[in-house]
Amino acid sequence: MEKFEKIFARAAKRHGGAKAVEAELPKPKNAAALKKIPDDRWLAGMTKAVFQAGFVWRVIENKWSGFEEAFEGFDPHRIAFYADEDIERLAGDARIVRNGAKILATRDNARFVCDLAEECGSAGAFFGGSKPENFANLLDTMKKRGNRLSGASAQFFLRQMGVDGWVMSPSVVAALIAAGVVDKAPTSAKAMKAVQEAFNAWRKESGRPLMAISRTLAMSADPD
Repeated sequence: MEKFEKIFARAAKRHGGAKAVEAELPKPKNAAALKKIPDDRWLAGMTKAVFQAGFVWRVIENKWSGFEEAFEGFDPHRIAFYADEDIERLAGDARIVRNGAKILATRDNARFVCDLAEECGSAGAFFGGSKPENFANLLDTMKKRGNRLSGASAQFFLRQMGVDGWVMSPSVVAALIAAGVVDKAPTSAKAMKAVQEAFNAWRKESGRPLMAISRTLAMSADPD
């Protein structure tokens, strides 16, 4: 497997030097900061990621204040008990993108957040307690317990919230293939295990968080 040092050097060559790459690298929040994030913000983040999937992100951003109003501040304990009439009401609410399946997903994910709060004290405690070396397992949990929180949606949600992990963009996939980690986009459990092991090795080698490694991989494979 290719060393991270070589991957970083390639990213620097493509993007104006090491300092330019360093300036682009995101930093995760620490466990204490994640734990302080209220449950309603975790649900809001999940909802934004779900609605952004397959849609123009700018539209969701422009309408986000309307989402906050329509979903009553994303109080998960309130939304978890929405009746079908509430779902129908939201499906006709012009303040949001009126996608019935994604509105239903918000109710389901509110229940997921409530479950995490019951199990761990808060959703923040759950996410703050996650370990970078087990990020693939966290993604699997999101897929199994959330609604529409698989693949890129879960990865972007976690990145936006500050949880350390990767985003499997086409550029990252290309870099993983070039590094000899996988031979195509990782979808199987075996491939995801290989990806996790590679990120763990690069993390140990470089001392960098997963999200910085992920961004470096993307920049190493971006067009010149």
